[in-house]
Amino acid sequence: MFTGIIEYKGIVQNIVTNGLNKSFTISSDISKELKVDQSVAHSGVCLTVERKDDANHTVTAIEETLKKTCLDDWQVGTVVNIERCMLMNGRLDGHIVQGHVDDVAICARKTDREGSWEYTFTFHEKFAHLVIEKGSICINGISLTCFNVTRNSLDVAIVPFTYTHTNMQDVETGVKVNIEFDVLGKYISRMNELKNN
Repeated sequence: MFTGIIEYKGIVQNIVTNGLNKSFTISSDISKELKVDQSVAHSGVCLTVERKDDANHTVTAIEETLKKTCLDDWQVGTVVNIERCMLMNGRLDGHIVQGHVDDVAICARKTDREGSWEYTFTFHEKFAHLVIEKGSICINGISLTCFNVTRNSLDVAIVPFTYTHTNMQDVETGVKVNIEFDVLGKYISRMNELKNN
């Protein structure tokens, strides 16, 4: 479980295809502190550390993960947001994030607000019931507040610190991102669905 507060940025150094899976070797300042078998969010996707050294760590995404995320688009040089799992005795500065990406969203617009940046993302309409005005959303692993919500789009605002310390500066119009909807909304939706059947 994660909070959506990005700790470090990593850079993809190598990609190896193993059947239907892909293994990514990523360099970051946190790689030396990670442990083999540790769960780490990579741009919002929970992946298990398989190997590591002082400069790099390696994770593998299976076919299902590649289908539901934008990891299949990663190339050598891609910048990745990294967050370790939350500590139970720590503050929840973002919101509850599972690292289970629901879909790929697309950046429809990026606007420079002279001190911040505003993005519009489009997503599949089947997820409309999981997004609310001023609710929590996770974009590329970042906990954000959404506004201007429609049936298939939402806006988020990025402050300078987040813009500098995450890969949002690489997100331009047409770029795909990982999106995870609020888990609380999923449970409420499921309860209502069962109640009405």
